[in-house]
Amino acid sequence: MEKKTSFHVAVVGATGAVGEQMLQTLEKRNFPIAKLSLLSSKRSAGKKIEFKGAEFVVQEATPESFEGVDIALFSAGGAVSKQLAPEAVKRGAIVVDNTSAFRMDPNVPLVVPEVNEKDLLAHNGIIANPNCSTIQMVVALEPLRQQYGLNKVIVSTYQAVSGAGASAIEELKRQAAAFLSGQEMDPKILPVGSLDKHYPIAFNAIPQIDKFEENGFTFEEMKMINETKKIMHLPELEVAATCVRLPVVAGHSESVYVEVEKSGVTAEEIKALLAESEGVILEDNPAEQHYPMPLFAAGKNEVFVGRIRKDLNNDNGFHMWIVSDNLLKGAAWNSVQIAERLVKLGLV
Repeated sequence: MEKKTSFHVAVVGATGAVGEQMLQTLEKRNFPIAKLSLLSSKRSAGKKIEFKGAEFVVQEATPESFEGVDIALFSAGGAVSKQLAPEAVKRGAIVVDNTSAFRMDPNVPLVVPEVNEKDLLAHNGIIANPNCSTIQMVVALEPLRQQYGLNKVIVSTYQAVSGAGASAIEELKRQAAAFLSGQEMDPKILPVGSLDKHYPIAFNAIPQIDKFEENGFTFEEMKMINETKKIMHLPELEVAATCVRLPVVAGHSESVYVEVEKSGVTAEEIKALLAESEGVILEDNPAEQHYPMPLFAAGKNEVFVGRIRKDLNNDNGFHMWIVSDNLLKGAAWNSVQIAERLVKLGLV
């Protein structure tokens, strides 16, 4: 059979924030598309979107939408993925799913290409895209795992409101304007839209992302803990997370403490290692106040790392600051990157 060189690609959730970024990324990367299908909920069907100078009408996503599709990029919510991803696979498509629907399914690879590309070889039609905050952390930690081994990871996140969708960005803007003009801020979305109680995000920090579990951790924190272990194939790795929402539009930041297995490692060695690592940009010069910040990482695909220093009490402990655009490397770019690796590995 002749090998395909261009593909029928479907984007599910094409009108959403991540869907838009997926389309922009496919265009920027000049992904080999023979045919493009833009799919959405019934509510958004009929909208028009431009791609590479041509106008496309968004169609309602149904099982039949996936006839002839080679790669389907999903970002329309877990319920949609659970319903339609198996239907897409049945019709011969490979699904790259950007929701939490399949991430912890033992039969579904959870992939960050810089970390575990080889897991793509074991896919059964569905490949899960990890949580945005997990992705940027494992990209920065994988070189350390390979070189020095990992024993423990403790992370505190400082997450952008865009992670909660376009409506959360609008709420931040409304609240900031209201606060500055002395009016009530009237929160309706954060920390969790479906819960009864909401707090303002403007000029605030909310130490809750997603719902609380019985163990006192939030679902977002448990995603980081469980996904990190799965992606790195380290079920015994000690991981703890505290996830916080900040009034930042785009770009998640993370303060990470990591303990390596190997003794005698220096901060300078870790900096040199990360400076050469795929997908990482080292920004670490305290003398020049040079370090990563979300405002400057927005719109970029890479993971930015800085503030690398040895712990004062534990010779094997290190602290670092990790920043990345949550809609790009945290979602759209990682998904398109997976699609590119599927092509490279001849899996599609």
